[in-house]
Formats: sequence, C-alpha cells, structure tokens
Amino acid sequence: MTSDDDFDEDIEEQIDVKSMHGEGGESTEWMDQPKMKKMFQEIEHRLQGVLGTGQYDWVDRRVFDQVFDKSTLLSIYKLMRQGVIDTVEFPIASGKEAHVFYATSIDGPRAVKIFHTSNAVFKGLTKYIEGDPRFGGLKRRHRELVTIWVRKEHRNLKRLENSGLRVPSAFEVNRNVLVMEYLGSNDGPSPRLRDIKIENPKYIFEQLVNFIQVSWKDADLVHADLSEYNVLWHNDEPWIIDVGQAVKSAHPNSEEFLIRDVRNICNWASKKGVEAPFEETLLRVLEG
Repeated sequence: MTSDDDFDEDIEEQIDVKSMHGEGGESTEWMDQPKMKKMFQEIEHRLQGVLGTGQYDWVDRRVFDQVFDKSTLLSIYKLMRQGVIDTVEFPIASGKEAHVFYATSIDGPRAVKIFHTSNAVFKGLTKYIEGDPRFGGLKRRHRELVTIWVRKEHRNLKRLENSGLRVPSAFEVNRNVLVMEYLGSNDGPSPRLRDIKIENPKYIFEQLVNFIQVSWKDADLVHADLSEYNVLWHNDEPWIIDVGQAVKSAHPNSEEFLIRDVRNICNWASKKGVEAPFEETLLRVLEG
C-alpha cells in the first residue's frame, strides 16, 4: 500500500512547472495523469461550488480555469486532508493578485485566498520584498516569488494580530493558497469602507490612525498600501486586509510607505468632513 505521504510525494514528482496552466497556457492534460486524477476525484465533491454543481449559482468557468491550476489544486488537496478546510464554495473578492473564496471548515467559515501564478502579476511587487530582512537571499524565479509573497502575508497577519490589531486571523498557508478568518455573515462578506455610507468618519479615522501607530511602534510593520479599498467594515469596526506588501521598519522604503499611508487616510478623512491635518497626524504616529 502507498502511504498518504508517499502519495503526496508521487504527485509532487508529476508536476511539471513549465506545463502548468497558471503560467499562461490552457492545457489541462495533467488532469489525465493517474495520480492527479485520483487526487482530483477525492476532492471533487468538496469543490462543487467552484465547479458550478453546488447550491451557489455564481459560477464562471473562466474563474476556475484562471485560478485552479495543477499546483493550486494540489495545495487545496493538502489543506483539505489536513482538516484546515472542508469545501471551497464561491468567490467573495478578486483582484489583480488573487481571488478570495468562501470556504467551510469544521470550525466554521473560512476565507481562502488563492494568489494568481501568472508571471505578469507579481512583477511590480519585488520592491516590497527586497530589503525586508525576513526574506533575504531572494531569488528571481517567479514561482519562488509568489510563494514568498503568500508566506509574507501570513506572517504579517500574525504579527498584526499579536499586537491586538483587527486583521483576519491567518490559519494556514500552502504554496499560493492562504486560509484566513472569514469576515462576513451568511448573507455575504463584509463590505469595503469604500462601498458603505459612513455615519461616523471621525471614529473610523481615529481607528485607522491607531492601526498605523500600533503597527509601526509595536508590530514593527507599515502596511504600505492602506486605503479605503482594503479596510472592511465588520461588526461595526474597521478591519484591515491585504497586508502582503507590509514591510518592517528596517526596509529602506518603510518611512516613505508610512508617509503614504498617513496621507491616504488623511485625504480620505478630509473628504468625509473630518479635520485631519497630515503633519499633525504623522507626528502622532511617530511620537506614539
């Protein structure tokens, strides 16, 4: 008999990175490989949502073809066998770097963030990795860059949560797949700050200033892309998402990124009628 670990290793050996769908091709011949076919058959019933055969009438086959390449399905397979997730259902967010799917687990709903593996996606993101002391010796191979980026988001979420900040809990990572806390309800994901009517913008502004301050002073991180697009309104509080680009203060551009984050939230608050002078706000962050 072949053990589970041996089965995993056998599947790994059959993955030809150059032939992967995620590198831009449309080929799915790998689905006919015996061990890959066995793997997919084992988890197919748990992917009914993304395959369009489940209870959710959303499916766009192009999303499946774009996101679920051979390597990604192997990661999903491993996470399912580890008990991290049970099913993957439907997309709740999408962007140039990733799709986020609603998933289930024995411990409740989860958000599964699947990072795209096409070469074009991460070309402009090396500036957020190079110079970060946690990821020294970066090689330029694209696959390694994607893997590092996902690990980076996972670690950043952990650091921010450990500092008491409102970010989704990060549960597990495997290659280009990150499993996180789901922020939302049965009716759908929590909305972005940009997409809701703001009743108390001053309160939200103060919360965002506090996030930047604690992140900088305690977690030793700067978000580097903070805006109304990556703040979710969840349980009547702002929650920060998309922290993959966050860098430590030792990064050569960390102060530039900090200034940009402060300016972004001051500009947002000013448009909402809140008095939010940039220089004074930056001084509050720096002096703590």
